[in-house]
Amino acid sequence: MTVQQRIVVANISLSLDGRIAGPGGEYDMSWIVPHAVSDGARTHMVNVTRTATTALLGRKNYQGFAGYWPAVADDDNVHSDDGAFARWLDDVEKIVFSTTLDRVDWDDARLATADPATVVKQLRQREGGDIVVLASSTVIRQLLDAGEVDRLSITLCPELLGGGAQLFTEGLAASSWSPIATSTTASGALCLLYERISAGRQQRNHPFSNRP
Repeated sequence: MTVQQRIVVANISLSLDGRIAGPGGEYDMSWIVPHAVSDGARTHMVNVTRTATTALLGRKNYQGFAGYWPAVADDDNVHSDDGAFARWLDDVEKIVFSTTLDRVDWDDARLATADPATVVKQLRQREGGDIVVLASSTVIRQLLDAGEVDRLSITLCPELLGGGAQLFTEGLAASSWSPIATSTTASGALCLLYERISAGRQQRNHPFSNRP
């Protein structure tokens, strides 16, 4: 039986000047918060993740997410989209890439034993839903370089940071992308979904794609 090609989606927030963090360092990310919690952004995140059965995380995001989202999943007073995302994240298969952690304690989480590209190629051979990389820039860059990202989900925040780390660095492998869905949040951020233009890979529409 032929296994249907699993779609790999890289999800991340960027400033207008392409930054993933501000000039204060890797934890200078307070500029993202007003846009991440605005009406529209939460819905976009639920739409991106609801078809996924595997989440890929770097060490920093794993530790941050594990310290926050499990409590949200059990809180009846949170925004409905936050609750839906938290419950999905609690239940989904989580693969963590780290060279410093020796264990992960979140349910359905495991440490990767190979590099991101190798792991994704292995996952593509198994049945399952989409594979989503959650805001882990190092993992995303490695997968982009290896040609293993099918879709880019970018929340483009209307902020110019003037410094800080960038997602798209010099030397990144060239590629072409086609927009398939766009929406605007209440804060003015743009939620953009792009699909890689590739002749050799089976593609399928995402449930909230604007494309016919």
